Amino acid sequence: MSASAPAVPDAGSDAVRRCGFVALVGAPNAGKSTLLNCLVGQKLAIVTPKVQTTRRRLIGIVTEGAAQIIFVDTPGIFTPRRRLDRAMVSDAWEGASDADLVVLLVDAARPGAERANAGLIGRLAALARPTLLALNKIDRVRRDRLLGLAAALNRDAGFEATLMISALTGDGVGDLKAGLAARLPPGPWLYPDDDLTDQPMRQLAAEVTREKLFLQLQQELPYHITVETESWDEQADGSVRIGQVIYVQRDGHKAMVLGRGGARIKSIGQAARLDLESALSRRVHLGLFVKVRDWQEDPERYREIGLKFNG
Repeated sequence: MSASAPAVPDAGSDAVRRCGFVALVGAPNAGKSTLLNCLVGQKLAIVTPKVQTTRRRLIGIVTEGAAQIIFVDTPGIFTPRRRLDRAMVSDAWEGASDADLVVLLVDAARPGAERANAGLIGRLAALARPTLLALNKIDRVRRDRLLGLAAALNRDAGFEATLMISALTGDGVGDLKAGLAARLPPGPWLYPDDDLTDQPMRQLAAEVTREKLFLQLQQELPYHITVETESWDEQADGSVRIGQVIYVQRDGHKAMVLGRGGARIKSIGQAARLDLESALSRRVHLGLFVKVRDWQEDPERYREIGLKFNG
């Protein structure tokens, strides 16, 4: 389902290969990570109902005809209050400024979506990058509301196209891929055609565990936690033994992660292990250890996450 999408050449109409970076930007919970997973056809990015789950850029690689689209999932853009917030928002804008194309993803079901994205649209205009507007969650919004929102957001912006999609159901995502592929510059592919991401498996594994922490812990606690994979040992029987550290800010946080009698950490580990076994197609032995550290003021932890400490 699309609107105001100008005609573009077919990305697969000739033998000329195309390749480029496409940044997915938007407010927290716009659905960027869900869209990345839908585009790639596999779960790369963790997804939770909580805002600001994504902390760093994540690349997803998609082949569309003769084009290789390198999608860059970015942290949600919001008004930062602390060092970690500033590093995340800085990372998002850096991803947008380095991209060949930008997709502004808007949660069309959010009340006041036009007002909530006004600042983003202004900042994107200053980047002078070709930008497409994608209205997400169309499965939850009436058509007249979608058309009105599209018109309002286009009033003061020069979007190359406006597309209406549902990252959850996949509706309209094929049109988005085709439109992006046709707009990429000619050039050789940067990755083998069977690559889905450049993210090391150790980092992806840490993100799986962090997702389970977000899902099982309440209120603000998940925002005060980070996870690192410290060891990855291949076993003779084909299984893998993974050791991870969960860093928390305070002793009280550690007690909450562990739970009564270790019940919470056991539940988190079991859920993460099952996801990892599914992703790796082999048995996983997962050991989780909780350490107290003021990691949000530790430059080394930011390097592990992939963020700039003074971003």
